[in-house]
Amino acid sequence: MTTKAPDLDWLDGDVPRAHGFDDTYFSRAGGQEETRHVFLKGNGLPERLHGRDTFTIAELGFGTGLNFLTTLAALRTMSDAPALTFLSFELYPMTADQLRRALGAFPELSELAQDLIAVWQPEPGWNRLNVAGARLLIGIGDARELIPEVRLQGSERGAEEGSIAPVDAWYLDGFSPAKNPDLWHEDLLKTAADLTAPGGTLATYTAAGWVRRNLQAAGFTIEKTSGFAGKREMVVGHKLDTGEP
Repeated sequence: MTTKAPDLDWLDGDVPRAHGFDDTYFSRAGGQEETRHVFLKGNGLPERLHGRDTFTIAELGFGTGLNFLTTLAALRTMSDAPALTFLSFELYPMTADQLRRALGAFPELSELAQDLIAVWQPEPGWNRLNVAGARLLIGIGDARELIPEVRLQGSERGAEEGSIAPVDAWYLDGFSPAKNPDLWHEDLLKTAADLTAPGGTLATYTAAGWVRRNLQAAGFTIEKTSGFAGKREMVVGHKLDTGEP
């Protein structure tokens, strides 16, 4: 099995749009600002990082790596930044040249982008990378098939290479649910909830009713909040602390 890069159009110069999903990878109103509003602010970051030795973020839809790099940039502003594990999934990984062009729109991320591109050789299955001191575990393939393979530290199989601490925050960043429903399926979200620490959070740009219902069925408490730019609403949530490990 080999990886298949996405077929892209480029809007406004450097905004990639996936042919297969008829959707852009980030907002034309400002990709980095969107990431900060939806995923960082939506998960209470970077405030929740203070006082932590480690922190685990998981993401559905790696795309250009913009969310990952923007998170790394936020950590760089902290004097007490925790060790970061970032788990992500991508069915159609960009080529290094595609990443370079997309991330070129964000000059303040240029150094971190170069660090990512330097080690970017995606292969099907699990790829374990170190980028600017962060541990990046990226599953190349169908997230529905790969996510059951994720092992939590402390579990029966948690001593395996690549096991992670329970997820503290989720970035749910697949393409539009109407165009890519597989990444918003109830079974996938239920497995995501099982990997989440009690009190762990999520954020997503979508507020679609069936997505909210799937998140609730998976075990998250959710609420709508103000979206980015012209989008009226988005969703944030957390996993209830049941007192169980």
